[in-house]
Amino acid sequence: MKPYSLWSLVRNGISYDKDWQQAWRSPEPKKHYDVVIIGGGGHGLATAYYLARECGVRNVAVIEKGWLGGGNTGRNTTIVRSNYLLDESAGIYEHAMKLWEGLSQELNYNVMFSQRGLLHLAHSVHDMQEIGRRGNAIHLNGIDSEFLNPQQIKKMLPIINLNCRYPVMGGLLQRRGGTARHDAVAWGYARGADDMGVDIIQNCAVEGFDIQNGEVKGVRTSKGLIGAGKVGCVVAGHSSVLAEMAGFRMPLESVPLQALVSEPVKPVIDCVVMSNGIHVYVSQSDKGELVVGAGSDAYISYSQRGSFDQIEHVVGPLVELFPLFSRLRMLRQWGGIVDVTTDRSPILSKTPVKNLFINCGWGTGGFKCTPGSGHLFAHSIAQGEMHEKAAPFSIDRFNTGALIDEGAAAAVAH
Repeated sequence: MKPYSLWSLVRNGISYDKDWQQAWRSPEPKKHYDVVIIGGGGHGLATAYYLARECGVRNVAVIEKGWLGGGNTGRNTTIVRSNYLLDESAGIYEHAMKLWEGLSQELNYNVMFSQRGLLHLAHSVHDMQEIGRRGNAIHLNGIDSEFLNPQQIKKMLPIINLNCRYPVMGGLLQRRGGTARHDAVAWGYARGADDMGVDIIQNCAVEGFDIQNGEVKGVRTSKGLIGAGKVGCVVAGHSSVLAEMAGFRMPLESVPLQALVSEPVKPVIDCVVMSNGIHVYVSQSDKGELVVGAGSDAYISYSQRGSFDQIEHVVGPLVELFPLFSRLRMLRQWGGIVDVTTDRSPILSKTPVKNLFINCGWGTGGFKCTPGSGHLFAHSIAQGEMHEKAAPFSIDRFNTGALIDEGAAAAVAH
């Protein structure tokens, strides 16, 4: 595949964009692959890319029941950060951050990664104690972390209302945090994987597994049986469904998570702002829309829709913090299906079925770890043992009690 370049932009502009190469193929599945990845979102595509790129495993298929990137990858709020409390979380999220910082060059595809900074606000003594503990832990792990007082926050965000119903007492800033274009991440990984021979098979729903003597031998799909030496499941909110097909259960709950965007306006906010105390986060897209989100719905569902009360719950705090936004109109709203574990940390693990691996449980924060998740999961599948950075996130921790409890330390609670 020819690389994108200034010359290719000029040449295709002259031809009215009629001669661009297809970014990836749409092949029919082969009878057998060394590895089958179930799930054509960011994490699944990243896994396939790194299997081919770094592990030398190129007889790989990614199967997706819908269209590429049509699940949570295209339904999140694009936030990237690594400011987590616990050592295990810091390890995996900072690993992802370092990959983010060179990803556009790596893929020869602009994923629009913008390190505009991420500011977490504190509204109470408890909030201040929490960011103090987390900020110091982050610093000890070699991750950038900076405390701001209200005056510094006001200088950074002139439009903020510090004296809202829950006054802003301080903040924790990660300057390397920011946003990336979610669709571009999926497209970039798909293009890169396809260029190395990975088959990306869309509209191919999983109907079951071929398991013999406790070992996976293939995947039963709407396009027939696809044989596989190893299988990786990366399907977010539907992970429990696939696990049940394979004969085991997962410690997960799947719930809708909503987000919304406003009509576009001129640049007014040049960083990501998050508040756990009043529960809202907001950034501004390159098109000028405010991208807004908060907590998940309080009920289990597989519907990619949300409830009106959550919209009201998000908009209220937003207008408290930024009265200027009260006159904006909501342009569109959507929901993704997030898979939440009891300790609010992901699962990257082998399963009771030999050669069947699972990557799930990312809850509301999976997008930020897309490169790191795919990179570690690919190496784990290729080696047959979990990578050292992924090993603490084994499903076994729910039996041993070695939980990684990030429920109160993730800046916005899951």
